Amino acid sequence: MSSTVTVDRTSKLTVHEAPNKDSNNVKQEDLSGRNYIRWNAEDVEKIPDDEEDDINAVAEQINQIQKAQWNVHRHCYSGTHARTHGIVKGKFVVHDNLPKHLKQGELFQNGGEFDIVARYSTEPGDPGLDVLPRGFAMKLFGVKGDMYENYPTHDIEFNSTPALDLATAKVTREIIDLRIKYGHDQAELRKHLEKRNDTELQTARDKVRNTHLESTRQYSQTAYRFGDYVMKYCLVPSSETQRKLYDETVRPEDGSDILHRWLQNFHATHDAEYLFQVQLCENLEDQPVEYAGKVWDPEKYPWQTVATVKIPKQESFDFERKTFWEDHMRVDPWHGLKAYQPLGGPNRLRKVVYPASSALRRKMNGRKEVHVTSVDDIPN
Repeated sequence: MSSTVTVDRTSKLTVHEAPNKDSNNVKQEDLSGRNYIRWNAEDVEKIPDDEEDDINAVAEQINQIQKAQWNVHRHCYSGTHARTHGIVKGKFVVHDNLPKHLKQGELFQNGGEFDIVARYSTEPGDPGLDVLPRGFAMKLFGVKGDMYENYPTHDIEFNSTPALDLATAKVTREIIDLRIKYGHDQAELRKHLEKRNDTELQTARDKVRNTHLESTRQYSQTAYRFGDYVMKYCLVPSSETQRKLYDETVRPEDGSDILHRWLQNFHATHDAEYLFQVQLCENLEDQPVEYAGKVWDPEKYPWQTVATVKIPKQESFDFERKTFWEDHMRVDPWHGLKAYQPLGGPNRLRKVVYPASSALRRKMNGRKEVHVTSVDDIPN
């Protein structure tokens, strides 16, 4: 199937048709001489004066959503991507002989592999009816280097849309306020979104392709340090079986558990493989770090493959593993190596909101957060 890139004119977001190759088939060695922005350059991050107030308000909003969930279910979930569809174990394999400009930070200095555990997720709702972004998160084990925390893991999270609708802390506060007030009435919510100057970005999440999780390309959406430089990253389904699943889309009659059943069936009989790619920042005006609502054009700034994620066939919906992750674990981009520091307002927001969300979840469910240090700490 083709790896050509098309543009969704209704949302102005780049849509990849079953991508499985580097953009433009450019050799990575040919990209070594480009003028990549250094991560600590003066203009990379610009913190708004009122950002702290917005971040604290969002933390309170997320807790409000969690309390509302608890009142319905008598169980508290995470504020977003609360619905687990599968949890799997595998390997993160760093490629040998990367060009010098890609040998950034402790993970990519040398070839090698790390154990991982990964979770497929969506926001709550009926997958047969709701066309919503999909999430993927993984935790790498056996990591060594200068860490934010004193345990050997590195967390990486993804979303199936390349741009983030919650593009700044202030936008996040505004949009979550609208979702709290009008989320029960989608027509009314749409009216309020249409009054905004970023309507296309805010409604793009309703236009994502309602397809098989195993065939879905995943994105960082936000920017991160990449050793000396600045990156966004993505995860590309690369096996022929996964690419073929791209044509299989969810129908209302499939049932609300279709996504996890599809994953179960796939992982029971197939290995999965993904390319882990990075996209480096060269032009801050065209590739903003502080505003996450803009796609970095892959035609101008090609994706470059640095690792492969390999997931052997297994049971992907183990109840004990699911409960352990949801009740005790947390994936947080601020858990890991400093060489890949989260950058920009949405990531500074996560530094406050994620721990606040996790703390309330543990309190209301009577559970303790567990900082796993080995893949063997994960059940089954």
